[in-house]
Amino acid sequence: MQISMTINGKEYSHDIEPRISLAQYLRENLNLTGTHIGCDTSGCGACTVTVDGAAAKACTLLAVQVDGSEITTIEGMANGNEMHPIQEAFKENHGLQCGFCTPGMVMTAADILKNNPNPTDEEIRHGLEGNFCRCTGYHNIVKSIQHAAEKINA
Repeated sequence: MQISMTINGKEYSHDIEPRISLAQYLRENLNLTGTHIGCDTSGCGACTVTVDGAAAKACTLLAVQVDGSEITTIEGMANGNEMHPIQEAFKENHGLQCGFCTPGMVMTAADILKNNPNPTDEEIRHGLEGNFCRCTGYHNIVKSIQHAAEKINA
């Protein structure tokens, strides 16, 4: 089946099997491996991307479902070699350890801050409910998102 979409500002068209997930398409067809596959059931959030401006779990979407959409992956967050303020905040506040969940956390953080530019700690924790981190205990992730909100709103 022929699909076309814009990913990180670039147009792509491919013939694919209809059963391919968006996560597989990004990783295997486009070599955008920042979208991690952790559970294949949308429970961990490691595969979070934005689809037409809203956070979505790429492991449970078929690529054909997002035909014609605009997708942003973790690779599209930075501006060249300049990290996005959310990425900077995660680095500055030690919001990651092993890094496996980080792309999904950053993409979810972007969605949280898009919808609420000044979230409380409780609102951030609620917004992260579909994302698992087995290393950090979330304290520094929440701190990172608060710091990112300050950077973006400055």
